[in-house]
Amino acid sequence: MSEQSTLKQVRNLIDPIITDLHLDLYDLEFRSGTLRITIDTPPGSPGGVDLDVIALATRLISREFGHHDPVPGHYTLEVTSPGLERTLRTPAHFQREVGKTVALRLRDTVADTRRVQGVLVAADEQAATIRLDPTGATADEIVERIVPYDVIDRARTVFQWGPAPKPGSKPAAKPKGPAKTAPAKNRPASTAKATKASAGKAGTSKSTASKASTIKATSKTTASKKGDVR
Repeated sequence: MSEQSTLKQVRNLIDPIITDLHLDLYDLEFRSGTLRITIDTPPGSPGGVDLDVIALATRLISREFGHHDPVPGHYTLEVTSPGLERTLRTPAHFQREVGKTVALRLRDTVADTRRVQGVLVAADEQAATIRLDPTGATADEIVERIVPYDVIDRARTVFQWGPAPKPGSKPAAKPKGPAKTAPAKNRPASTAKATKASAGKAGTSKSTASKASTIKATSKTTASKKGDVR
């Protein structure tokens, strides 16, 4: 079975689950034995996906895979959210992030820089338009660059806490009192993993031969929140 055929079967199984949770399937990839499913709230939502939702989605997807196993052999199921700085791999990813600052690394180029950063001002099915970050330039020296997707090696959004200070302005004074917490939409990604022990049904422990999968929910926001989710 080809990778594309496997991913198609996986998508057919998880789409109803993700839709029922009122979420979007942001990305789906199978690499180095890991099936990574990235889910997100719909565009314009006030909050992001928290660890409890990630854990619930992992349980539901793992149970569905136990009945209709779409991936042969041993693999690790990883259900995650995009996080603060999200990877951009498809035209839909770029179109979803228009208006945000992005950083691109280009494939081998001739007489040109390999790194591009600026505001994503437009995106279609073939290319993204980037308003380049000024380097000592004034407002009337704005430069926009059209970058075809096929020359992009890697791309991601760049998280910014607030508007950049104006040239020559003094840095803002640090506020007194406790530090503010990032909004849920802007927190680092939460991840839950389920390791498939055999090519059979989901169960309780990957160390047994009883066709099992252990679900471990972890959060990248804290290093201490670990444990089995049942």
